[in-house]
Amino acid sequence: MTLLVPADPLRPRRPDEHFAAEADAARDAGLDVAVVDHDALTSPDGARRGVARVKESGKESGKQGGKQGGRDDGEEGGKAVYRGWMLRAEQYAAFAGALEDRDVTLRTDAAQYRRAHELPGWYAALAAVTPPTTWTVGDDREAFERAACDLGPGPAVLRDYTKSMKHHWHEAAFIPDLADAGAAWTVASRFRELRDDDFTGGFVLRRFEDLTKAEVRTWWVDGACRLVGAHPDTPDELPAADLDLSAVAPLVAALGLPFVTVDLALRADGVWRVIELGDGQVSDRPTSIDPSPFIAALVRS
Repeated sequence: MTLLVPADPLRPRRPDEHFAAEADAARDAGLDVAVVDHDALTSPDGARRGVARVKESGKESGKQGGKQGGRDDGEEGGKAVYRGWMLRAEQYAAFAGALEDRDVTLRTDAAQYRRAHELPGWYAALAAVTPPTTWTVGDDREAFERAACDLGPGPAVLRDYTKSMKHHWHEAAFIPDLADAGAAWTVASRFRELRDDDFTGGFVLRRFEDLTKAEVRTWWVDGACRLVGAHPDTPDELPAADLDLSAVAPLVAALGLPFVTVDLALRADGVWRVIELGDGQVSDRPTSIDPSPFIAALVRS
């Protein structure tokens, strides 16, 4: 198994500082580590350049003995898992294809990545344990108002297929009442403005639910929960001892996804609710989880 991490933009043979600790932990666990150029991966036709430092499977890797010299270029290929910055689904597909040309296969294929990364891919499977949701294809007002009508009046939270703007809660995330079409569209317009070129798929409207505690981030490998920790936004608020995954576990397993995160929060009535499912490769690790047990959980079969 090879761990692929973004390169430091200023030192392209080294991992980006944000992922350096995970890279060190992976080497200590006996994994190969290779760097990829994230800027190239997100540029048109840049996938081949993005993986140029990943050696083709079966070729000499030219390793310098673990951390010697601090170099991560040219690690041997084969099976690989990515830990890095977010990629659009089409960018990930190009990334996977460029790696396949080098006989390196990502454990999460392009279809699996899209299913985990974009809400419409996983919502139906988890509908029983997550807030009621509607969405549009595209960003026009008529489609937004149809989605709002389908969800019905009352408070809602707005996002797109991959991300919310919860740090702009009142201006671009929370809609007090979908029955007020004008006010709802004002929030949607501001959300679209803030997301700009990162806007993905369409508007997503989720029924607002009263949550009582900070979110918990759980990490799942091959359908089994391997690690439970705080959410990256609240790294010091550790998970509650009464976290109940019994309703969630069979639904996540049925998705058949290799590596995902599931964020949960406790609703005011005492029921644990799924707030988000995401691809684990591009989900941030909270600072309160040490990289060594994290890597151990990731590679555990």
